[in-house]
Amino acid sequence: MDIENIKAFVSAAELKSISAAASKLNHLQSNMTAKIKKIEAYYNQELFIRNSKGVKLTKNGEKLYHQFKKILLLWEETENKMREQAEKLSIGTMISVGGTQFANALHQLYKTYPDLSVTLKTGSTEYIENQILCGNIDIAYTIGSLKNKKINYKKADLEEMVIIGKGIEPNTILEDYARGKSLLVLSDKCLYLSLLRNIFTDMNIEQGETIEVGDPETLVQFALMGMGISLVSKRTANRYNVNNYLEVPSLYRYINSYLITRLNHEFTPIEKQFIELNNFIDA
Repeated sequence: MDIENIKAFVSAAELKSISAAASKLNHLQSNMTAKIKKIEAYYNQELFIRNSKGVKLTKNGEKLYHQFKKILLLWEETENKMREQAEKLSIGTMISVGGTQFANALHQLYKTYPDLSVTLKTGSTEYIENQILCGNIDIAYTIGSLKNKKINYKKADLEEMVIIGKGIEPNTILEDYARGKSLLVLSDKCLYLSLLRNIFTDMNIEQGETIEVGDPETLVQFALMGMGISLVSKRTANRYNVNNYLEVPSLYRYINSYLITRLNHEFTPIEKQFIELNNFIDA
């Protein structure tokens, strides 16, 4: 089984789209379709259900996806060992996410590479992009982007945003609840602050002062204490067991998250393995 065909199958399964997978792997859509059909012919069974929205794995397709993911991880590990690449990884993410996003993937990597050297930077989207450009880190995950022409952006996921605060109930109305409340943010350069201000402006809501908190756990605690409201991803709310929150207006509800690198950055085998692990564990 050709490793490129395996990559094509896995990408289509994760993106739920053959065209999106073709774009990610820089293939023609016709070539991508041919690779997947070749795998289906090899196993003599349908592995994807095609529809107008894209593709979905069949039951047997799910089984094959998990096996192929294991093969890809082993492949990247083999590449790293045989090419004698340095066992190092320099990564970054937003402070609102922190290292928890990478904990499981790094745990798996340390099992394989006990002497792995990891550099981790956290901060605002602006800070992380600057760290990429300065060469202090090589790859990073951000929520939103500054559309810097010197940075390569690859969509990684779609984050749903929510508003948290004290005393929110199912029938709470955003306009009434948010009026006059302080805005709790991680920093004044936080992308979420810009989004919150846009929401308040669009809905003609008067806002209180802006309070910088510094770390996500404290931000959530302060919001639930009643010091103000905060905009966070639903993933963050779930991490801190926040069950009651307000939906954000549709224009601002979803934000793309990106895997970013410098232009023309060539991923090392260990970086590829980290990315595959991160995607696999989050899936």
